[in-house]
Amino acid sequence: MTAGTPPEPAAAPLIDLQALVVAVRRRRRLWGTLALLGLLAGAVAAVLLRPPPTAVTTVLVAHREDQPNDPGTLIRTDAALLQTTGVAGRALRSLKSAERPEDFLRDYQGTPLTNNLLRIEVTGPGEAEAVARAGALADAFVADHVRRMREAAQAEAQALLDARDRLRTELARVDKAIGDRSPQRAPEASAGTESLFARRAELTSRIADYDQRAAVARTGSPQVVAGTQIVDAPRAVRHSLPRAAATDAAIGLALGLFLGLALAAVGTVVADRPVLRRDIAAHLGASVLAELRRAPRRPAWPWRRRRARAARERLTTTLARTVRGAADTVSLLELGCAHRTSVLALEVARALAADGPVLLVDGLPGPQLARGRRPEDPPVVSGGAAEAGPPRARRLGVGSVAPGTAWTDLRCLGGRTVLVVRAGHAGTAWLHTVARHLADQHIAVLGVVLLDTDPRDRTDGTLWDGRPVAPRGRNERPARQHGTGRPRAEGLPRWAARIPDSYQEAR
Repeated sequence: MTAGTPPEPAAAPLIDLQALVVAVRRRRRLWGTLALLGLLAGAVAAVLLRPPPTAVTTVLVAHREDQPNDPGTLIRTDAALLQTTGVAGRALRSLKSAERPEDFLRDYQGTPLTNNLLRIEVTGPGEAEAVARAGALADAFVADHVRRMREAAQAEAQALLDARDRLRTELARVDKAIGDRSPQRAPEASAGTESLFARRAELTSRIADYDQRAAVARTGSPQVVAGTQIVDAPRAVRHSLPRAAATDAAIGLALGLFLGLALAAVGTVVADRPVLRRDIAAHLGASVLAELRRAPRRPAWPWRRRRARAARERLTTTLARTVRGAADTVSLLELGCAHRTSVLALEVARALAADGPVLLVDGLPGPQLARGRRPEDPPVVSGGAAEAGPPRARRLGVGSVAPGTAWTDLRCLGGRTVLVVRAGHAGTAWLHTVARHLADQHIAVLGVVLLDTDPRDRTDGTLWDGRPVAPRGRNERPARQHGTGRPRAEGLPRWAARIPDSYQEAR
């Protein structure tokens, strides 16, 4: 970059996080309301949707195939078997209940805790019924599990006995073959006889082994039968309504707050309504002269009322000074704040009345000025009668640049104007439209007065388009550039006079 060449403006980010945070904070009524609704909905749901009486019991389930590295397949199989009509029917028969097993399946569930622990939760019309159902269901499950283990053992024993009988049949054929052999002395005959005797010995050993294994299988698996038992007796689950209401309310509050913040953020991005002084000044092409905070909706403390009154007086003084220093008629054009602009215009007119006669030119839609006017206030004429009144009276126009404005009538209100804009009211496209139409009507914008600004907005609303100058002396600060705007004559910038509803001084 060569000397004297202005730097190229940086590319604007896709989403301005600072503006997004400020806009979301300004819409705190939305997300605060949704958070409160979520809180109330959670509390009401905890009261209206109280869980039915529930009983719980824990069963220790032993398996013959238990392995240290079992991933839980066996216990999950047991939980699935618990949800069968056979187990449900046995439990209902023990309770002497006429309920259908298919309907009873919806009232309980089994949850695997470990590879051998199964928790059973059962609901019922009352706590006593739920406890009785849980006990009957646990007993039915244990009995079914033991029965299946014993049937498996009997089936294994019968399979071993069948294999033993087949070996005995083969042994009988071998014995018959040995008895049928003649006592020959040939070496070949002696070798065959020895082979038959070896086969008979092998069959005899295997038959004895099958007999032993069948005997063991017939005894079943005593460790499995003894290990499968109820380790936690059925008991009713205590339900605390205050705790459930607090938990559900907290969950509803979090969900409502998240939904509200999401809606506020999406609405802010979609609406594209600038809220920062920097953005509003850049889109309108004029610096911010002053700002006024939002009036409190509840009775304020005395010192807060004094600060608000002082802020209004400073704003009135600033606008009166601007009107006195203008060479042409000055108007106040509102955007989103017609009532407050009319009140502000009356206050400025009262301040100007001390210097001479003042005439208010009303271009606002509706009788805004007539409502707050006092008998001793300066006279008010409509925009069509702007030439009426005392010839030497100072004229102060009051109009609107809201959608539907007759742009050709703004010239009669004044050749210079101060825009009174409510932050976050108009979109970027309309701000550009206002700036373009005012430029087409050759109406000079002296500055912008912002209403309802965010108290944490620290951006600068001053535009500086002066030409770069050479460095000054040691005790002089070099010129700075803030934003972009319309070219102005050489000179000092108009710094924004901040007029908050607090102790912070105007700058």
